[in-house]
Amino acid sequence: MCDVCVMESVKERMLSRRDFFRGSAAAAAGAGAMGLGAAQPVFAQAPRTVHDMTHELSEEFPTFGGAPGIAYDKQFDIGSDGYNLYVLTLNEHTGTHIDAPLHFSADGASVAEIPVESLACPLCVIDIREKAAGNADAQVTPDDLMAWISANGDIPDGACVAMNSGWAAKAGSSAFRGADDAGGLHFPGFHIEATQMLLERTNAVAMAVDTLSLDHGPSPDFATHYAWLPAGRYGIEALAGLDMMPASGATLMVGAPKVRGGTGGPARIMALV
Repeated sequence: MCDVCVMESVKERMLSRRDFFRGSAAAAAGAGAMGLGAAQPVFAQAPRTVHDMTHELSEEFPTFGGAPGIAYDKQFDIGSDGYNLYVLTLNEHTGTHIDAPLHFSADGASVAEIPVESLACPLCVIDIREKAAGNADAQVTPDDLMAWISANGDIPDGACVAMNSGWAAKAGSSAFRGADDAGGLHFPGFHIEATQMLLERTNAVAMAVDTLSLDHGPSPDFATHYAWLPAGRYGIEALAGLDMMPASGATLMVGAPKVRGGTGGPARIMALV
C-alpha cells in the first residue's frame, strides 16, 4: 500500500505523531520485538500440511493507489533467443507483500535486514469476519484481542498477529479496494488502540491483514503504520488463505525478499499446520 502521492500528503501531519510514538516504540524494541535476543521456537506444533497464503501477482491485482503494481517487458523469447526473460517494473507494496520498518521510518530496518528468525512465526488469527460483513470499515480492537487471548491463551513471543476479515475473497473485484465516488477506500484494518496493546503487552514481531493496508481504508493518518513499523516490527498486507487457518497452532513461513534498502516487497508466504 501507500503510493508516493498518498505518503507525501500525510508526512507533515504525522511528524508530531511520530514523536508521540517514539517512547513506546523504543520500549517495545528494547523488549525484543524484531530482534528477539534469544532464538524462538520455530513451530507452533508439529506441521502436517503446507498452505499457500499468497495471492498470485499480476497487472490485474488491486493496489492501494489504483495503478497496476507490476509491468512486464519481455527482453528474450524462447523461440528467437532460446530462453524467456522479462524485465519487471514492480511496486514494492503490491500483491501479498511485506512492509519493512523502513517503510514508515527514516532509519528503520530494510526488508533485507529483517532477522531471519523473525520470518518463521506462530500465527494468531483474529477473526472479525462477522462484523466486517456488515461494515467495510471494521477494525481489530483491543476487545477482539482480549477475546482471542481468553480463548487461546497469551500471544506467543515472535508471533504474527493476523486479521481475518474475509477480504481475501474480494481480491478479484473492485470491492477489495472499496473505492467510493469521492475516491475514498473502504476495507478493514487494525485500530490504533489494538496496535498499541500489541506493542505494550506482547513480543509479536509481525502484524498481517487480508486487505491492502494495516490501517483500515478510510484512515486519515496511517496511525497503525506509524506506531508499528518504527517500533521495529514488520507488516504483511494482502495475505491469502486465512480462512483455512486455525485461530492458533499454525506456523507462518515468510519469504521476504532480500533487497538491499528495500522498504518491502512481494513475498511468497506459506503456513504449516
